[in-house]
Amino acid sequence: MYSETIKFIKSLYPNQNPVPLHAPVFLGKEKEYLNECIDTTFVSYVGKFVTKFEEMTAQYTGAKYAVAVVNGTAALQIALQVAGIGDGDEVITQPLTFVATANAISHTGAKPVFVDVDMETMGLSPEKLSEFLKQNGEIKQDYCLNKVTGRKIKAIVPMHTFGFPCRIEEIVEIADNYHIAVIEDAAESLGSFYKGKHTGTFGLAGILSYNGNKTVTTGGGGMIITDNEELARKAKHLTTTGKIPHRWEYKHDIIAYNYRMTNLNAAIGVAQMEYFDRILKSKKETTNLYREYFCNTDIKFFTAPKDTVANYWLNVIQLKDKADRNDFLEYSNSNGVMTRPIWCLMDNLKMYTNCMKGNLDNSRWLEDRVINIPSGYRKI
Repeated sequence: MYSETIKFIKSLYPNQNPVPLHAPVFLGKEKEYLNECIDTTFVSYVGKFVTKFEEMTAQYTGAKYAVAVVNGTAALQIALQVAGIGDGDEVITQPLTFVATANAISHTGAKPVFVDVDMETMGLSPEKLSEFLKQNGEIKQDYCLNKVTGRKIKAIVPMHTFGFPCRIEEIVEIADNYHIAVIEDAAESLGSFYKGKHTGTFGLAGILSYNGNKTVTTGGGGMIITDNEELARKAKHLTTTGKIPHRWEYKHDIIAYNYRMTNLNAAIGVAQMEYFDRILKSKKETTNLYREYFCNTDIKFFTAPKDTVANYWLNVIQLKDKADRNDFLEYSNSNGVMTRPIWCLMDNLKMYTNCMKGNLDNSRWLEDRVINIPSGYRKI
């Protein structure tokens, strides 16, 4: 039943067996820059490549400031903390996300609240968000109170799922009306734009991830991007052990974290950013081939909504039901093509089952049907 589809995917990646979901590639000066780090002994977070990677990321995304850290989870945690989120607060996010989103919220001491996603974007739904806040939110002088729990709703974290931009402008407008900060989880969407503006730059801050399977990888790494100078300054200070800058003294003024990205990781990132357009071009061509193929099948291929440019980090297909999804997963992974289901919804994980949530019908529908198919770089 699925043999032709698997045959087609293998034809796109003829020299890979099994075909990986999204393997990293190193096509530029990664080794040269790593050798420079070793030769100069600048291998920790002190080094020119950290600064260069931050500058390149800020320039590419259009953000005024970028702060490089050890991973995307840490980036989101710190962005939330410097935005004033902490013990006893609530943060609205979507249940259809990677667990790092909910974990980062929890690391601040806040409680996740789950609101449903759009079918068209797989990202946080403005309609569901507005409905939830109308039912449960109460605007006080300068904050929003959850009338049910008695906690302050301090932030909203929408996620640009698989690199597909959500309806972020509408989300920010709703958040502003309720005095709630927006911190964008753009971990998967480097190279994605909404109405010509890069994801992660609509709210107070956004975060990016450079995990081994991302469009740009540093092995492990994350970035906070923002136009807020004070937030960027605090984020850098908090991730650098709270050390007061001095040529030789070690004085610290807050309990902080050792979260800065190393020069080694940043060197890889700089090299990859130098040919990032080439990576995106390859991924776009792969997506076009998939779109053309699936339009002649009974399988739905997910495409970027209106007003968006997606990086197509992971290409997405939708099967007719959960049984069909499971059959496809079993067949493809048994026949040399790595495919994966969408994540288990956050409210179904034991540590988050007691979190407040709205109606999650869209998320549950997608969870039963969505599959990611191989989306890595192809030489063109």
